[in-house]
Amino acid sequence: MLNKLMLTRRTALGALAAATGAMALSACAPSGDSDGDQNTIDYWLWDASQQPAYQACADRFKEKTGITVRITQIGWGDYWTKLTAGFIAGTGPDVFTDHIAKFAQFVDLDVLVPLEEQAAWANVDEFLFQEGLIDLWKGEDGHQYGCPKDWDTEAVFYNMDMVTQAGLTEEDLATWTWNPDDGGTFERIIARLTVDKNGVRGDEDGFDPKHIAVYGLGIQNAGAADGQTQWSPFTGSVGDWMYTDKETWGTRYRYDDPDFQRTIDWYFGLVDKGYLNPNGAFSSTTSTDVMLGSGSVAAAINGAWMFNTFAGLDLNVGITANPVGPNGTSASLFNGLGDSIVKQSTKIEAASKWVAFLGTTEAQDIVASYGIVFPAITSSSQKAAEVFQATGLPTEPFTQHVENGTTFFFPLTYFGADVTAIMTPGLDEVWTERVPASTLTKYNDQVNLLFETSTHDK
Repeated sequence: MLNKLMLTRRTALGALAAATGAMALSACAPSGDSDGDQNTIDYWLWDASQQPAYQACADRFKEKTGITVRITQIGWGDYWTKLTAGFIAGTGPDVFTDHIAKFAQFVDLDVLVPLEEQAAWANVDEFLFQEGLIDLWKGEDGHQYGCPKDWDTEAVFYNMDMVTQAGLTEEDLATWTWNPDDGGTFERIIARLTVDKNGVRGDEDGFDPKHIAVYGLGIQNAGAADGQTQWSPFTGSVGDWMYTDKETWGTRYRYDDPDFQRTIDWYFGLVDKGYLNPNGAFSSTTSTDVMLGSGSVAAAINGAWMFNTFAGLDLNVGITANPVGPNGTSASLFNGLGDSIVKQSTKIEAASKWVAFLGTTEAQDIVASYGIVFPAITSSSQKAAEVFQATGLPTEPFTQHVENGTTFFFPLTYFGADVTAIMTPGLDEVWTERVPASTLTKYNDQVNLLFETSTHDK
């Protein structure tokens, strides 16, 4: 049980300092501040596949302003540790790519610049962004701390040849439904796609759930606290469940909700039936695109950011929307990245010009032309869809959610890192040990204790 401490911004920063350690501090290269050149700023991102698009934006930005943007790409596994170390040591970037899961903590630590207070923000037309994205990057205090750069939803990638061999059709998958009682047509289809090592399918007599050659559905891990590419499409369509008591800036998590726990029990119960891979069936580093590409799984839920990766697999790939749940919708978690300015920067004026440029149609059209993500500006997003569709695969399984309003927000709250640290072992136990989801209530109580015993010295 957590001690009842009064957690403040100061204690949180101290905890982050302890967590990052000396090695992380030494690993951070100094930012452009140290060279005193006000016409050179440092910009960090983690996605190597997006770096060429943003380099093209940086080249265009320099043509317009004379300001050089020095881009540093750091893999996801090290990105946040080095970024936090940079906040502490003053060696971080001027601008960085931000994530909703981390955003609230950075707001609370008071390390971000309010964008609307910068003159350059006047050049950003907030009405051009996909509905909901601009507000997702507002702090609880109303300040705009991030400029939306893109958005993503989730869908199901599958092996079309396996579907055909199973006697199924694309229409079967396009119209599938699920429920936590018998799994609906979704579970029946996943069962049909599962094949044991004797060649028996999951819906046939003699099927052996302990010795599987092809899993109907594959996952890389249990999904931590959000289950974005695992269980979120199901918990989001079971009823009216949300991660917290409010869409954004909630103060109570709901992992103790009966509908949530029923859904989790059903979902990970697919492991017992042999339809979903258990922990240990694959290496923890084996991503679902690799699983699908190797023929080890027939289908996997993943995000729009993986579109080209799956499209490039050497097999006949299909994409379909998440199954319709008991609430009558095919739902998807709605996430997006943003660009934030570090308050420690000595080049805030130049940095704000860069962020404002990234929030224009000109810049987001450049990003769209690379066909890597759906940009945050609606018209640019439509151009990206055309690039995606050139692969021959549909984008509607992703775009239908923003068009139909069947999205729900990533949990945006304080203590995001703490919530993840607390809930991850609990979800892991449900997957690996197959304990009932009711055990998540005790973890949920620990999470909510953070909010009950904290204060924010704003």
